[in-house]
Amino acid sequence: MSIGNSPEDDRPSIGRALQQARIHAGLTVEEVSSTTRVRTPIAHAIEQDDFSRCGGDVYARGHIRTLARAVGLNPEPLIAQFDAEHGGRPEPTPAAPLFEAERIRSDPRRPNWTAAMVAAIVAVVGFVGFTLFSDGNRNGGGPIAGGDTANADRPAPTPTKARTTKPPKADPSESAIAGLPKDKVTIKVIARDGQSWISAKDANGKLLQDGLLKQGESMTFTDKKRIDLVLGNAGAVQLYVNGKEVKRVGDKGSVERLSYTPGDPQAG
Repeated sequence: MSIGNSPEDDRPSIGRALQQARIHAGLTVEEVSSTTRVRTPIAHAIEQDDFSRCGGDVYARGHIRTLARAVGLNPEPLIAQFDAEHGGRPEPTPAAPLFEAERIRSDPRRPNWTAAMVAAIVAVVGFVGFTLFSDGNRNGGGPIAGGDTANADRPAPTPTKARTTKPPKADPSESAIAGLPKDKVTIKVIARDGQSWISAKDANGKLLQDGLLKQGESMTFTDKKRIDLVLGNAGAVQLYVNGKEVKRVGDKGSVERLSYTPGDPQAG
């Protein structure tokens, strides 16, 4: 009688899973290394399930988590698989018990007679003031009650409605490009239909962004001369260049390398 393999025996190794996800994303080991700052020899070794170059289990877990996020994998199952294959994580050292500080009972508070007297004085002064104010209003209303018919019969003035003015409507510009500086290139990337790995450099080769853009997130880049883009999942990205949408960037899962200048795009 033979016993079949369990589902855990059929799953790929950690290195194999990372390698397959990287290839599916259309990335090289060098590109992933540049994105994650994990040195290329270490990244190669991890894809071969060799964790001896990591410098310990703690660093190995960190490298696995970083590489998994760069290629679009959930790192937690890989971390759990690593712990199961390498003896698990060490138990945390319990903190030493602290001595509870003795509570000092405070003496019962004595009645604050000063505050009570101040409150009583304020109440008396308020009552006197209210009485004088009420008497003043009664005396001041005497002339109208005494028969000043000229004022009594005069109809009350009708309140005028406040005139509301609408703010002037701004003339619509010919396109969204009118609101952007024409001497620069401005690029906005939105992860609309899924996450995508993105790399952006300016005309001098300076790295502006290198990492994973999650679904719903967006980034904007500006340079005076040129912006170079690398999109790891181009079909999931919505791209605006100088305020104008680029209708088709690429297919889902495809890697696109794009470059734009202040005059682009000539057509959407």
